[in-house]
Amino acid sequence: MDALQLLIQTLAKLPGIGRKSAARMAYYLLKADNKYVSDLGKYIYHLKDRITSCPVCGNYTETTPCPICTDPKRDQSVICVVEQSQDVLNLEESGEFRGLYHVLQGVISPLDGYHPEDLTISLLEKRIASGTVNELIIATNPTVEGDTTALYLADKFKKAGLNVSRLASGLPVGGDIEYADRRTIALALRGRTSL
Repeated sequence: MDALQLLIQTLAKLPGIGRKSAARMAYYLLKADNKYVSDLGKYIYHLKDRITSCPVCGNYTETTPCPICTDPKRDQSVICVVEQSQDVLNLEESGEFRGLYHVLQGVISPLDGYHPEDLTISLLEKRIASGTVNELIIATNPTVEGDTTALYLADKFKKAGLNVSRLASGLPVGGDIEYADRRTIALALRGRTSL
């Protein structure tokens, strides 16, 4: 197999990229200038060396703790709990939320072998034990697994006396925060409801 076919095969393994899209990307790279291709290769090569999980919130970062956790202008009393790091990026782009985040690194899904202890819930408990947190906004996706996780977290942290809310409608049922536009996310944050 030649280099072009290997590249197409490799690109096709990316989520949401089929063989045709992978082929378009590969042919684009063949036509692109050498600097662009070299830079792209360099960024991909060093990605895993430079990016790590924030020890406080679990978001991907180059510095520890991450810039969001160390920003003194952010509201330390509110934590928005999300499934994955890309959800933080999308919520940040809405410009609506100025609190902190907590990345669960997944959702509760017993059929897939994911239980509460497989998520970063114990790290969230430590953050809440500090006494500065008054509200949790649960921003899991509106799926069966996301709802299960939200209900589990609401039950656990309401007992601790926290105000627990969930993103409001505006996000489509079965949809992911990752694919929502800024306006939809902003409306969902404004209209969140208690659980």
